[in-house]
Amino acid sequence: MIKKLDKLILKSFIGPFIITFFVAFFVLMMQSLWKYIDDLVGKGLDFVTICKFLWYASASLLMLAMPIAILISSIMTFGNLGESFELVAIKSSGISLIRFMRPLIWVTIFLCGVTFTFCNYIIPYANLEFVTLYSDIYVKKPAFDLKEGVFFTHIPNYAIKVGKKDSDGKTIHNIVIFEQNNSVQDNCIVAEKGVMNISSDEKFLEFNLENGYRYQEKGNITDSNTEFTRLSFRNFKKLFDLSVLQKQQTNDSVFSKNFKMLSARQLSNNIDSLTREQVLLNQSIKSQMSIELPYSTIKDSVWKQIKKTSTTADYKKIFPDSLSKRINDYAINKIAMIKSNLIQSQLDKEMKAKDIRLHEIEWHRKFSISLACLILFFIGAPLGAIIRKGGMGMPLIIAIIFFLIFHLLNMFGEKFTSQQVLTPAIGMWLAVICLTPVGIFFTYKATHDSNLFNKEYYLKFLNRIKAIFRPSFQK
Repeated sequence: MIKKLDKLILKSFIGPFIITFFVAFFVLMMQSLWKYIDDLVGKGLDFVTICKFLWYASASLLMLAMPIAILISSIMTFGNLGESFELVAIKSSGISLIRFMRPLIWVTIFLCGVTFTFCNYIIPYANLEFVTLYSDIYVKKPAFDLKEGVFFTHIPNYAIKVGKKDSDGKTIHNIVIFEQNNSVQDNCIVAEKGVMNISSDEKFLEFNLENGYRYQEKGNITDSNTEFTRLSFRNFKKLFDLSVLQKQQTNDSVFSKNFKMLSARQLSNNIDSLTREQVLLNQSIKSQMSIELPYSTIKDSVWKQIKKTSTTADYKKIFPDSLSKRINDYAINKIAMIKSNLIQSQLDKEMKAKDIRLHEIEWHRKFSISLACLILFFIGAPLGAIIRKGGMGMPLIIAIIFFLIFHLLNMFGEKFTSQQVLTPAIGMWLAVICLTPVGIFFTYKATHDSNLFNKEYYLKFLNRIKAIFRPSFQK
């Protein structure tokens, strides 16, 4: 009997979970597509590269797809069972709701492990590949397209502008070309008319110019005497190398040390190393200050007495007037140097602290997202048993509301942590901390057959209140 019930609840859960998971993942993937659509259009990318880009970009969104899929599918599963009175029949046979939920609890714990494994191993690799691929695509310039009256600067060391383009897309007028590879000043080519062609192998752009001038200055930038030359031409051919417009192949080791590309163990090792570096930096600052200001570490019992009796001009009585200006300049320079060192040391300390904080945020994220799947299950399953509504109507609305609450708490916690308002141990677990009591409350209400979402219960409650106040109104 119990094994058949376990099979019943598992079959009822697996179908909605698979559907909601892929629907949520597809929606999130489309969000990534619209976010990066401007970086993909006009780059001449092949279909395989676009698919790889979308997969790597949306891999990290699986962390959001898993919790929302568990939440929606659990509400739908128990809502369908409650709407068909199967849940009532199971409870009437003496089987508690917790016992009936037990197979799905184990399934959810397994999904929590899958989520952690994915966050710890797959997503760092996907982030690394995404950043590498995105860097290559971003460096790849758009297809060569000259616009009238606008300088085209995507070819290094050149700035090209055409006044007018004919309808054939090749004939151009009023051409200006600046060659920005001269140390003295930019050389310039001006032509009335020309024809633009791209070589058959698409590696070179060829300009066949007519009726123009080439302005060139030769010399050394350190020498005031330079030679300026102006050459007129009837026909002039200019070639531009288009190889820089092609997608590059960046080595992924360039980004491999970023905190988003590390596993939990690597993050822990980096946090320990950064903490030791921070301690060494503090010790270095103290030792440096003790060298620059050696008297600051010496305790003088008569310092207060000397401070009361002496004046700032006492040193003038000790040193001759000829040294007064030198002493003042030396003191000012010494103070400026110490101030500059302290400012730089403070910046270094802030950078170390920020780096440690980012590593701790990513470390806590891997565990908090995984545990959030279990918390959202204990919200969704009791809610479905209380609502007793199946389908994609009410369950979906309630699931979206709770997921938005979870997502907002997650965002606020991460923002507060990055701004040092909360520690990473609290900020990154803010959603779990706030939603755990909600899950316990709904589970308690569901196991005690609560009328929490029964409108008839509230109508009866309102009728009782009306009955209490009705005699007073009649008087």
